[in-house]
Amino acid sequence: MPAVICVLRVELMLFESASLKDKRAVVRRVRDRVRNKFNVAAAEVGELDDRTAATLVFVTVSNAEARSHATAQHIQRFIEGLGVDAEVTGVETETIHL
Repeated sequence: MPAVICVLRVELMLFESASLKDKRAVVRRVRDRVRNKFNVAAAEVGELDDRTAATLVFVTVSNAEARSHATAQHIQRFIEGLGVDAEVTGVETETIHL
């Protein structure tokens, strides 16, 4: 049976972040809420020392490409609707077939 891995990269702009501590609190809140709701792997991968920007990556594994892409779209909409002090400024999706 084929495996489909979908990688969702989300770039965030944090306008209210006055320090790296503020940024990490927002990033942790987003990352943990997405993990809990969608049961996906998640990590912050970019702009680690920039207090106004963050890049998060979420990974899903499925046996159907459509399901993986649907989950990625749900994650994106979920993040946009969270109401945290961050704006989605970029989204990129990559699919890997094994």
